[in-house]
Amino acid sequence: MDETTAQAVASCAAAAKQAAPALAGATDEAVDAALGEMAARLSAARAAVLAANAEDVAAAEAGGMSAGLLDRLRITEERLLAMAEQLRLLAGAPHPARSVQLGTLPGGLRLVERRRPVGVIGANYEARPNVTVDVASQLVKSRNAGVLRTGSAALRSATVLVREVVAPALADVAIDPDVIQLVPSADRAAAAALVTLPHLVPLVILRGSGESTRELGQLAARHGVRTLAHADGGGVLYVDVAADPERTRDLVERGLDRLGVCNRLNLLLIHADRYDAVLPAILDTLRELGVRPSLPPHDHAVGYEWALDAEREATVTIAPVTGVADAARVANEETSGLAATIVTEDPAAAEEFLAGYTGTGVFWNASTRLLDGFKLLGVPETGINIDKVPGPRGPVTYPDLCLRQYAVLPG
Repeated sequence: MDETTAQAVASCAAAAKQAAPALAGATDEAVDAALGEMAARLSAARAAVLAANAEDVAAAEAGGMSAGLLDRLRITEERLLAMAEQLRLLAGAPHPARSVQLGTLPGGLRLVERRRPVGVIGANYEARPNVTVDVASQLVKSRNAGVLRTGSAALRSATVLVREVVAPALADVAIDPDVIQLVPSADRAAAAALVTLPHLVPLVILRGSGESTRELGQLAARHGVRTLAHADGGGVLYVDVAADPERTRDLVERGLDRLGVCNRLNLLLIHADRYDAVLPAILDTLRELGVRPSLPPHDHAVGYEWALDAEREATVTIAPVTGVADAARVANEETSGLAATIVTEDPAAAEEFLAGYTGTGVFWNASTRLLDGFKLLGVPETGINIDKVPGPRGPVTYPDLCLRQYAVLPG
């Protein structure tokens, strides 16, 4: 690992840790005021943000970045306004109680559960400049300092967002702006360095392509750093024998409004008894959307995630299944377990699918595109966790970024 890069990351982590108490001890009012200032400054710095982002997009286009990744990278006027609105909504969201009375113990002692910040949380993400604001705001709301690392594609945009929006907003309310650090290096080695500092950054949020994120997760584990990883995605749509054709068409269209996102339609399963009847209409819809079907026999895994394939992201896998149980089995065993939808007018079939699918989000006559922190919970997310262990699962938001502490106190 390059020593200069490693030192840059370590310096950011040390600065964040030193500043962390300023945020941990801040009042609810100060935290919410900081978020409100971020929203105001995002609007005031609009020209600088859009200009930096235009440079990032131009460089990415010259480098041959795919259309889906370019869509993730680009900040439009509309998206900038949405980012500001999300900050305002987050500022108004309730703070979880810091202390909850659980009961009493023998001797008249009181048992209290307390919520404490982690301290410093890292975040590694690629060509998504809006994630800079999403993660920074979630960390501030949860009173955690942070070290953010993004790749070369979005570094200009991220730098302006931290310098012109996040840092001055914190300073405005007398919170040390050093609590949010942006690693100034685009070197990939910075991501590796970030997950090897357990005493400075004990938890790192990982977002990005499946393989690189898994590798970082393994490296983190070897160094005693915990991760919340969002490596794999891909939404599943099961068309039941009792599916309404118009509703099916609508869900296919909704699932493919953006191709470079994790919760888009990736695998379309069709009941074998209806396969030949409904397939032509589905193929027509895909053709109108400019999306290519991958039909049996497949030369790839059924759950292959097309959003991560820069050459073939405008693709949906289609496969027949024998019924509801088979659809749930395929979604459970052959995909990442992010999200799955059943389209049907039969409540019994829907209930069977809801009970059988074990993934992070399950939907009936609704698009997997709804599996998103803001769409479901009204606040931005740091990522979507699909781990099969206790802890935050699904969209991870500010109430999840805490440690539980038991306190035993005199009665």
